[in-house]
Amino acid sequence: LHLGNIEITGAGDMDDSSITEADDHLLVLTELLGVNVQELRKWLCLRRIVSRKEVFEKPMTLSEAMGARDALAKYIYAELFSWIVQVINRTLETSSGARHKFIGVLDIYGFETFEINSFEQFCINYANEKLQQQFNQHVFKLEQEEYLREDIEWKFIDFYDNQPCIDLIETKLGILDLLDEECRMPKGSDSSWAEKLYSTCTKWPHFSKPRFGTNAFVIKHFADRVEYEVAGFLEKNRDTVVEEQVEVFRSGNNQLVRHLFQDENKLSVSTTPGAPVPKTRVVVTPKSTPTSNTSTLSKNKKTVGSQFRSSLNALMSTLNATTPHYIRCIKPNDSKLPFEYNAPRAVQQLRACGVLETIRISAAGFPSRWPYLDFFNRYRVLCRSRDIKRDNMRSTCECILVNFIKDTDRFKFGKTKIFFRAGQVAYLERLRSERLRHCCIIMQKTTRGFLQRKRYLRVAHATRTLQRVARGFLARRRVNHMRRNLAAITIQRYIRGWMKRVRYLKLKRVILGLQTMGRG
Repeated sequence: LHLGNIEITGAGDMDDSSITEADDHLLVLTELLGVNVQELRKWLCLRRIVSRKEVFEKPMTLSEAMGARDALAKYIYAELFSWIVQVINRTLETSSGARHKFIGVLDIYGFETFEINSFEQFCINYANEKLQQQFNQHVFKLEQEEYLREDIEWKFIDFYDNQPCIDLIETKLGILDLLDEECRMPKGSDSSWAEKLYSTCTKWPHFSKPRFGTNAFVIKHFADRVEYEVAGFLEKNRDTVVEEQVEVFRSGNNQLVRHLFQDENKLSVSTTPGAPVPKTRVVVTPKSTPTSNTSTLSKNKKTVGSQFRSSLNALMSTLNATTPHYIRCIKPNDSKLPFEYNAPRAVQQLRACGVLETIRISAAGFPSRWPYLDFFNRYRVLCRSRDIKRDNMRSTCECILVNFIKDTDRFKFGKTKIFFRAGQVAYLERLRSERLRHCCIIMQKTTRGFLQRKRYLRVAHATRTLQRVARGFLARRRVNHMRRNLAAITIQRYIRGWMKRVRYLKLKRVILGLQTMGRG
């Protein structure tokens, strides 16, 4: 942000450019990134030219310096973003064995058409053309070809094929090819590129020239016709970074910045765009001589358009190797106003995106399909054991379906797969869930009964043990009590006998005494 805010002054495109020493954004930038402020100020306004016999420095015009500054800012932002993504992926990465499975979300700008459309809109609409082609390939072409390959009775549904528009953009001598060729020309310009487009691409039905003027061209995209202004296409397509500026950051003391600039092959390094110096080479290091290793000629540099095409093709390869699901966003109006719905515009988007044809295929086709073995492994819980035929999976799967789906038009048997109309797999999933739930209830009931019986036996054994111990304890206590009672009774008997005898003897003596006295 500070780099883009650096103020470069100059009277015009023919005069030299300069940066004041008191530019606050430049001072903050060099302090944050750890680079030499004088060197960066110098090479933001100058470039080094290497000829066969000498090396000289050429001041850049105001437009050249501003373009080089913006290109450097874009490169730093792009490399920093890529570095953050790599660090996050490296941190989240688990075992290498699970890397072949992933869930990805691709969010991209929708189709764009403005009053003035330039290189940015061209790239966005080109990406939308490729995504629409992938959508057509997946939903229409491959879908219907699979029906025919599996001998499913099917009436072919026509769809809009945007391959000619893509060929116009990326084929040999197409728009991107001519743009890169013009960027390699020492004196290439937007107007000369437009003339090449008019002379080469008018044979394409999706390309046309505006009625008035020679500074624009029209492409008939799948969504709408778009008129692109050629002004700025070459400048934005080059978007190169001056090598001397790169060397300033490579020689800084910030380790992260040095890491971002260390891969020389990734840099699109060149002289200032549009420099009128034929066969110009840029020095790789400030100390290089004319005989030193130099960077390749600017004509071999990778342009923004070619990089965008390569990354887009890599994205398409990833999408083609996955099972995609699509979410279409429809603009209710072009004014970006709330609570306003433009019905014709919405219908036009639905038609252009192939949504109506998709609905027709979904309504008439079979959006879900299962190989026989996979279907059996998934829904075998719905099949009785006596109906399973390992040597004939189709017959086994048929036994499952006829028992639960009475309407035979809801499914079709192909050579290797079963095809289902919309909603049938969800219905089978519900039946499978109910059967599994019922089986779980039976297992739970049996397990709970077993556990309760086991617990009952354990409690009964413990109860009997306690009762046995308690009864023994009570019996022993009762015996002891009886023994004590018997002993007490015996003691009482002897004491009572002794007391009776003592009393008897006393009474006997008294009686004898009285008798003696009476007999006198």
